[in-house]
Amino acid sequence: MTSLLLIETGTAVCSVALARDAQIRSIEENSDGRGHAQLLAVFIKTILQRHGIAPHDLDAVAVSEGPGSYTGLRVGVATAKGLCYGVQKPLLAVNSLQSLACLAIDRRLLPSPDSLIAPMIDARRMEVYTALFDAQGVRRTATTAEIITPASFADVLERQPVLFVGDGAAKCRSLLPHPNAHFADLAASAAGMIRPALEAFGQQRFADLAYFEPFYLKDFVIKTKGH
Repeated sequence: MTSLLLIETGTAVCSVALARDAQIRSIEENSDGRGHAQLLAVFIKTILQRHGIAPHDLDAVAVSEGPGSYTGLRVGVATAKGLCYGVQKPLLAVNSLQSLACLAIDRRLLPSPDSLIAPMIDARRMEVYTALFDAQGVRRTATTAEIITPASFADVLERQPVLFVGDGAAKCRSLLPHPNAHFADLAASAAGMIRPALEAFGQQRFADLAYFEPFYLKDFVIKTKGH
């Protein structure tokens, strides 16, 4: 019986889930965008105690690797690495966009079997982090930071339906009125990590605890006064 702790902190959502026997057994979430550093440890403790599991009983810890919020990703990765170090368990890194795509698939939100999924993570203003995934959750395009305009995804939308999800999708709805553009209200959640995390665990694709860093996609720039 494989037990995985799943940690998603790459957006305004702070989410922790326990997966056992390839199913989500418990989940704790907060979506107000604040307090990830304070909430994360509480959520982990609550879930483990609820199921009578000690950290050393886990088989691995999976964490969202990004792209996403710089601060949120740092909090999640630091917590996951500390937990893995403490109990000598492997760390699994899950792409934040892939987990959103898998969540859309698991919840049967795709408008048709040939649909593509475009998870979007808000990168402020009209920019989003995104990539295209197929109906099996396989990434088909590179992960990019895109400024959305009425011409975005035009060639893809002419060929097939695209489902847009994530906290960056809502602001793009009015700019993408194509009949093949579909939108679903779906936020990031640790529940979406189960499929890619189990695949990585089965293939023993473990992150290096000493050197693993989040995938920020863009450099983090600290703005000083006057700049």
